[in-house]
Amino acid sequence: MVSSPHEAMHRIFQEYPGLFSRVSEVLGVNIPPPTSATVLPTDLTENSPVERRVDTLLRIDTQYDGPFLLAIEAQGKKDPRKTASWPYYVSYLHNRYGALPVLLLVVCQDHATAQWAARPITIGLRQWQTLTLNPLVAGPHNMPVIKNVAEARKDLALATLAAITHADDPDVGAILKTLSAALRDAPETIADPIVELTAQGLGTRPAAQQWRNLVAVDTSFYKSFMSEEIRDEGRTEGRTEGRAEGLLLILEARGIALTDELRQKITTCTDPRLLNQWLQHAATATTTEEVFAEGH
Repeated sequence: MVSSPHEAMHRIFQEYPGLFSRVSEVLGVNIPPPTSATVLPTDLTENSPVERRVDTLLRIDTQYDGPFLLAIEAQGKKDPRKTASWPYYVSYLHNRYGALPVLLLVVCQDHATAQWAARPITIGLRQWQTLTLNPLVAGPHNMPVIKNVAEARKDLALATLAAITHADDPDVGAILKTLSAALRDAPETIADPIVELTAQGLGTRPAAQQWRNLVAVDTSFYKSFMSEEIRDEGRTEGRTEGRAEGLLLILEARGIALTDELRQKITTCTDPRLLNQWLQHAATATTTEEVFAEGH
């Protein structure tokens, strides 16, 4: 499984294209709900050596205002190069798709990056700006903090994006607990991608382990890659603990005394290969040195 917050922050809109209408509402922009949405190619490269790709590109159709293009960028940190890339994306898409309006949404996970991304990008002279780009920005500064299970159930996609953007929130444990509880009654087809996207979005943060612990409490309600991984880890951990207990019993039966330090070395070992080696040594060893010898 790819563990990448960058992927999750934009891929969630591919999985749930209608999510943007709720996000735009949160951001204070009145965009009608979509009647349909189409994922478009993200390659914006022209016949030149420079390759340019937007993270996610959607064509959103609405009932009253007609279609528009939504370019989504997941931004993990400030990047001065984007002041050149983003205006290019918008201009290229405007040129390629004719009269379709173009919106740029930037999704962030920290306040500093969100504040930076929200600044208008201007091209031209100080006295006269030829082009001004105003990105929409979704991040921890404006995404809702959802701690009510009923509220999360009403819009699981928005609750997922909110959890991802609040990955560094001191109270992220409560946010993730709410989302996990909201998924318990959801069908596997709905729960599976949300579990995966949330894990992806949390990346290597401490909150990622909190999420794993939450879904590991009851993995019966979904059968995703992550649930299989958790079950495998549980089986491996159980086997490792069994080997450690067996080794302690053998040493006790053979009258080989252990210091507190050596006992802790055995009980905290998570390497099955090493535990097996010690077990084999313990069958014939007469001293602790022989048990833990490398070659033996």
